[in-house]
Amino acid sequence: MDRETPAPDLAAFPAARREDWLKLVDGVLKGAPYERRMVTRTADGIMLDALPARRPQAAPLAGRPAGAPWRVIARIDHADPAAANAQLLEDLDGGADGASLVFASAPSAAGFGLPARHEELLRALAGVLPDLVTLRVEAGHYQARDIALALARLFEKQAPAGLDIRFGLDPIGDFAALGAAPIEWDALSARLGQTVGTLRARGFRAPMVRADGRLHHAAGATDAQELAAVLATAAAYLRALEAAGLSLEDAAGAIEVTLTADVDQFGTQAKPRAFRLLWTAMLAACGVEAGPVAIHMETAWRSLTRRDPYVNLLRGTIAAFAAGVGGADSLTVLPFTQALGLPDDAARRLARNTQLILIEEANIHRVADPGAGAGAIEARTETLAASAWALFRAIEQEGGMVESLASGTWQRRLAAARTARAHDIATRRLPITGTSEFPALGENVPSVLAPTRRAASTPPSEGALLCEPLLPHRLAEPFERLRDAAEAMSAAPRVFLANLGAPADFTTRAGFARNVFEAGGIAALSNDGFTDWTVLAGAFRASCARIACLCSSDALYATEAVAAAAALKAAGADIVFLAGKPGEPEGEWRAAGIEGFIFAGADVFQVLRDLHARLGIGGREP
Repeated sequence: MDRETPAPDLAAFPAARREDWLKLVDGVLKGAPYERRMVTRTADGIMLDALPARRPQAAPLAGRPAGAPWRVIARIDHADPAAANAQLLEDLDGGADGASLVFASAPSAAGFGLPARHEELLRALAGVLPDLVTLRVEAGHYQARDIALALARLFEKQAPAGLDIRFGLDPIGDFAALGAAPIEWDALSARLGQTVGTLRARGFRAPMVRADGRLHHAAGATDAQELAAVLATAAAYLRALEAAGLSLEDAAGAIEVTLTADVDQFGTQAKPRAFRLLWTAMLAACGVEAGPVAIHMETAWRSLTRRDPYVNLLRGTIAAFAAGVGGADSLTVLPFTQALGLPDDAARRLARNTQLILIEEANIHRVADPGAGAGAIEARTETLAASAWALFRAIEQEGGMVESLASGTWQRRLAAARTARAHDIATRRLPITGTSEFPALGENVPSVLAPTRRAASTPPSEGALLCEPLLPHRLAEPFERLRDAAEAMSAAPRVFLANLGAPADFTTRAGFARNVFEAGGIAALSNDGFTDWTVLAGAFRASCARIACLCSSDALYATEAVAAAAALKAAGADIVFLAGKPGEPEGEWRAAGIEGFIFAGADVFQVLRDLHARLGIGGREP
């Protein structure tokens, strides 16, 4: 008979200390400063240590009870009521717990959206059992009040206290998106209070007012800026509802928040945790014990790409995972083709099933706040909350969120963050897979129901209150414009990779150069390498390219770059690049005809934009 193997005694193993890990790290760093290799800085200026100490006594910051999954919310934005209804019923039948009803007037509609007329709204919601689902309204343009009252009339006979209908009243978000308000804020906040009072009188109890961070994130906000904007907006709504006669406890319960889930896994995981700390601190300052705040999250619009859009599936999965373990109460994953146009059923199903797999198969919802006690998550949460709190206080000192928008102070903050991020994208310090890194020329583009169309928008010229509107943008747009312009040329632009020596000499830099040029839509023509410059010149002429780029090792550059460049220029090359930093030989190389250098850390976007201008791409061909 086999004897049972005894279970290992885990207590017999010595506990690992941070000092033990640091000794192992020192061996890998080989004398390099720990602070330079193992400490990074976020866009908010927060320093992140790769090996922070554990926090074994940290309390969970869970929003959902342990074992409770978040609610899967599908996006409904088809302009045809019958098609929207079919999508809605399919999503609910396929596992979604509810829907975001995106109307054409919403800032998030992106040129599509449901019509707001009563008859069409009835058709879009036909067959929906409101007591079994969550319905979130995204109206915008100050239409949320009218749409909310219309929905209330539809459902007020169905025990409205038990319905989870989030009416999405967000006049500050409307003001920020439009750049104008029809009446002054005092009157607007009074109208908000009246609308909430009307809905409560009709029996509705789910959160009715929304503080939405998506608009700020899409306009360039950092994580701390998004949280601060949401908190400052919620503070303004608390005041408005209290002035309308609600207790602070009831006012707090009438507010929900929406945050963005992005591709920074730990940052997204920390975001809802940090907001719960901020919410508790703000209500404590008001003398109110904080109840649970409803947090909905949506994957980031600004991280979507039109090029190689299948990578958006990975982006959505990372963001959904982080939002789920971070404690989001509900989540919407944008379909991977959202930036291309109106997603079809296949893209919508993948968006829905991304969440269902995480819940039903990966079971990541089973533990309440799995990041609790982890040094990296706790440190990220605390520093993010502290940074957002300081910024929130600055907004309050400026007079609140409305005044900060009206004065332009908030827009200048976002512009600074946007500029810093644009530099990181241009230098590929922040690479975008499939766009600025590993681009795929000639890719297959998935189908959509209708191509992207930008909603007409003009700067507001009148209104009781004005501000510079917060306009959404995607990070990939600058590189996408380069690709679009190159592909619109009658003859596809190309660059000849002048690989010198053996593959061991040029492979790394040839791959780097291919990524750089093809990020701008310029096809890279490679080869097996050259040692004979006559053969090199002949191969270049046969390629019909106007550009060449030398690719090899520093050792070969030192002895062969000048001769190779001269051969390429003699063969008719208009522009010769070299893959690598110029260093001391730059003068000699430039004299030989090498005009440009591409290397890690260079402003690749500027290099490509200048090259497009030289080639006449995007304008009249020379």
